[in-house]
This record gives sequence, structure tokens and C-alpha cells, in this order.
Amino acid sequence: MSNHIIEIFTDGSSLGNPGPGGYGVLLKYGEKQKKLSAGYKLTTNNRMELMAVIQALKMLNDFAKEKEIIIYSDSKYVIHAVEKKWVFGWVKKNFKDKANADLWRIFLNEYFKYNIKFHWVKGHSGHTENEICDKLAKKAAENKNLKIDHGYESSLDKPNQLF
Repeated sequence: MSNHIIEIFTDGSSLGNPGPGGYGVLLKYGEKQKKLSAGYKLTTNNRMELMAVIQALKMLNDFAKEKEIIIYSDSKYVIHAVEKKWVFGWVKKNFKDKANADLWRIFLNEYFKYNIKFHWVKGHSGHTENEICDKLAKKAAENKNLKIDHGYESSLDKPNQLF
């Protein structure tokens, strides 16, 4: 892999959807690797897929601004929202009636800092890094000390609104 590329592999999981969930991240730069995961008491799969990307981007620093970043994900929800530019239309409408607006806003704050390309990988197909992230996400979701997904749980208090 080139010294000009940072590879990020992500996956999200929700046991029940909604239910306990988690995300897994594997960052690679040259020979260096870093793993990250966290679990939440009540969330959805799409939120965890997006959270994985957000947390990976938050791990980067100014050094990464000069690099090409490739994010590998099995989430068509995340990839299509960006690659097909849906999320930019959602911004123009202030995310009216869109789920996960809280996370999409955070994502966009990170997204515009870097030169990012997305690459879809088929989940559960033996892709080594995706399998690592899947295991991280599931293990995080099964953890005893789960975090609260405040964005999701606060949406439950507003039955007529999606966010």
C-alpha cells in the first residue's frame, strides 16, 4: 500500500435492530494498524454502520489531510448516501424526515476535512478486514458495559418525528 493512502475498514452490527449494537474499525497506514470498537445498549444497524465511519474519521489528524483515504464498508446505506450525493440533498432540506440526522451532521463535519473515497465490499464474504470489523462490532454489541446511543434513544421520545 502506498504511503499516500490510509485504508479504513468499518462494520456495524445490531442484535435485534433495534437492539444492542456495536461498531468495529480497522485503520491501516503502511505497516501500521489500529482497531477500534464500542457497543451501545439500544441502537440500529444503520446507526452503527455510520458511527463506525465517524469514529474512524475522528481518529485521524492533520497528517491525514494530505493523504487519500479509502473507506471500505459493506453498508450500502452509508456508501450510497455519499456517493449518490443523497446526504447533500438532505442537508439542503435540513434533514427533514431523515433518520440519523444527528450522525449525518457529525459525519459531514469530518468528511469535508479529508480526501475520501468509498469502496463497497460484500459483507460476510470472506473479506479479511471486513470479517475483522464484523467480529469487533458483534463483540462490542455483546459487551456488558454498553454505552447509550443518546441520538437514537431521544428519537424514541418523539414518536411523530424521525429526528
